[in-house]
Amino acid sequence: MLLDTPICDFGWKAIPFELSDAHGKSYSFDDLMGEKGLLIAFICNHCPYVHAIVDRMADDFKTLQKSGVNVVTIMSNDYNSYPEDAPDKMIEFAQAHNFDFPYLIDETQEVAKEYAAVCTPDFFGFNHRSELQYRGRLDDARNAKDAEGRMPELLKAMQQVSKCGHGPKEQTPSMGCSIKWK
Repeated sequence: MLLDTPICDFGWKAIPFELSDAHGKSYSFDDLMGEKGLLIAFICNHCPYVHAIVDRMADDFKTLQKSGVNVVTIMSNDYNSYPEDAPDKMIEFAQAHNFDFPYLIDETQEVAKEYAAVCTPDFFGFNHRSELQYRGRLDDARNAKDAEGRMPELLKAMQQVSKCGHGPKEQTPSMGCSIKWK
């Protein structure tokens, strides 16, 4: 089912969490917070919307990390019903797309519920005070063919957040496949 993310609730305080990656390494929210902010992306391996943006997303995330904004991706789907999203497949997906940021498993789906994540991809951009400042799409490219002249909306928004602590007032919702709940 195709869904759009809600409008950004500016100032909403991030809820701390602790999750592990597919190798069993644990990460806490506080460990993940960057000097100038944190971007949390709810994604999965099988979603065609994620497939359409994953390489641009990984490149933009690497640029963000250089500016002091840390990045984490979280997979909250029920991988028992969607085996393409299983932990071993997460490792393969991360390697295939050169992730140099954590890709965590939300086994209980509690983090997705606490954040009111609705789809993959769903982006949550926080400033250094853990206040939500971005909940929009990656860019304006409709598909990979349109990517060359794209406007990297998430990257620009989070670079703004890294400099002044707040995101742009105008944001276009992300859209994607619904999270696959248990």
